[in-house]
Amino acid sequence: MKKELSFVLNYALNKGFQIHPDAFKILDDITDVKKLEKIIKEIVKEKTRQKKYQINQNDLETYLGIKDDPNLQSDLKVLSDPTEKITSGEGVKGYNAFFSSRFNKLKRIVSDRPESKKIKSIAVVKSKLQKEWEVEKDVYVCGLLTTRNAERNITKLVLEDPSGSIEGIIFDEELQKTAGTLLIDQFVIARVASAKNSGLMIKDLILPDLPEQKINKSESEVYVVFLSDLHIGSKYFMEDELVEFVKWISSPDPVARKVRFVLIGGDMVDGVGIYPNQNKELVCQTIEEQLQKAEDLLDKIPKNVKIVVMPGNHDPGRRALPQPAIPQKYNSGLWERENIEMVGNPALISLNGVKVLMFHGQSIDDIVKTTPGLSYDRPTDVMKNLLRARHLSPVYGSSTPIAPEVEDLLVIEDVPDIFHVGHVHKAQLDMYKGILLVNSGSWQKQTPFQASVGMVPNPGLAIIVNLKTFQVFHENYSSDSNNILQS
Repeated sequence: MKKELSFVLNYALNKGFQIHPDAFKILDDITDVKKLEKIIKEIVKEKTRQKKYQINQNDLETYLGIKDDPNLQSDLKVLSDPTEKITSGEGVKGYNAFFSSRFNKLKRIVSDRPESKKIKSIAVVKSKLQKEWEVEKDVYVCGLLTTRNAERNITKLVLEDPSGSIEGIIFDEELQKTAGTLLIDQFVIARVASAKNSGLMIKDLILPDLPEQKINKSESEVYVVFLSDLHIGSKYFMEDELVEFVKWISSPDPVARKVRFVLIGGDMVDGVGIYPNQNKELVCQTIEEQLQKAEDLLDKIPKNVKIVVMPGNHDPGRRALPQPAIPQKYNSGLWERENIEMVGNPALISLNGVKVLMFHGQSIDDIVKTTPGLSYDRPTDVMKNLLRARHLSPVYGSSTPIAPEVEDLLVIEDVPDIFHVGHVHKAQLDMYKGILLVNSGSWQKQTPFQASVGMVPNPGLAIIVNLKTFQVFHENYSSDSNNILQS
């Protein structure tokens, strides 16, 4: 018997364990001493917890990934996906339907609030003002914000509902700060009263927001890995680092062998013709080449791991939100693989009962540009604004293209347990009202464009969440030791 094997067997025996003869052959084939010690210590720890004191062939095969662990649940359900729901309207009629859907959905969301019982239509409130009747102190209106102007020491807001629009004035300094964070076209409730000049004064602002959330947790201790912005096909894609990650997920590491889900939050490939002279920065010049490379890389992930792929603004297909899944015509292989689920952007999925809202994050560009105090360096602050607005892309007519859907599929109707976003190449974690916020960074090194605008990504981080405990781990595959996960 090898000296190393004798050592680990004595360790197990001293802990009160028996070793089944069938297990000897597997242990004898392991030549790495440290790996051998790690395996025995992990199995002893787990089986002591189970109060089972024999190590057999099945234990080793399960640990080494030779056999799947039957105790690990891996139930994936797609709860909401825009791919089959997209029914774009046309022209003014289409946008009227889109914004009516937004208003009605958000009004339903706030219908259980005490203030909702006191909401009057804008037409009713305007009628009172025109007749010079005093508007009661506890009257509320709700609508989509169409205009926000700050003039000297006052702020003016214009709200619109299906009955009309109305302007209100804010004098209170603290309330003006709140108004400054509002996004154009977002839904808001305003408490109003008559002003001295027969106008309307806004006394309070209420956002749809989220209730405090009790987290749904997986009964089985499994892990999910959050990735986004791989940009496969770009010369700056960190292929070697991603290959190392795939090797890890296939290894006998105690965390890796419990990974059952990998979520890719958009920009899986770099695309073609996305920006001027992009072809000079590509190693794969066609979408088909890029997606084939992506398929080859994903194929190396163990088949017991379910992979969800969502599109971003670099992936092929429709660019306007909401986006359908990456079209099958570009790579049917991805669609045909049993462990890959192709979804649209945004999508709500369930992992062992844990609800994950996936959104690539294009609207972050518009919100950073229009909201004081927000920046690309702290994407989770922007994500909180989206949750408070209960909408993934409130601003219409800016840099984020939004299609005139008959139904607004960007309203956050269901409260998630985890909110997963990418796009900005910054990896960051936070919590908001019991919801775990994950911006999963990127797997693309700094590009010349990013360098020209002073943007420093922190790529190559695999963010891993234990769905039973919500404990978060991360693995840094970048050579930069200062590349850290922000929180």
